[in-house]
Amino acid sequence: MEIKRTLNDVLVRLFRNINDIEERAIQTEEYKGVTTNDMHVIEAIGIGCPRNMTAVAKSLSVTTGTLTIAVNSLVKKGFVDRARSEEDRRVVLVSLSEKGKKAYEHHQRFHEEMIDAVIAQLSEEEKVVLEKALRNLNNFFINKNK
Repeated sequence: MEIKRTLNDVLVRLFRNINDIEERAIQTEEYKGVTTNDMHVIEAIGIGCPRNMTAVAKSLSVTTGTLTIAVNSLVKKGFVDRARSEEDRRVVLVSLSEKGKKAYEHHQRFHEEMIDAVIAQLSEEEKVVLEKALRNLNNFFINKNK
């Protein structure tokens, strides 16, 4: 029973710490006023080809209306560009501006540093076990969200 209590304590603290630390890591002088939520929208849009709003909303598990509010803010801040599809004018495509691409890379560096710190002291076998445990945890959340 002790392991369950310990794991619960670690997971609760871990989620809280990740959110707090990620928020502080994002808040540099260059990205003042950009929230963690903004960064996650930037991450979902990505640096590839423009994406339609429906696809981005689905990847974030939010409604298109919720995404529209976030994108409007990011357009005003200069991180996202919005355009109508040439093939179907009803479709809105979003892409990252140069400023948005720099923010995306900034956020990716934070995640790379976090992962590097987690696996630095682990053997290959421990990495496999950690991956399996985290996949199980993720599947729990996915199934709870259905």
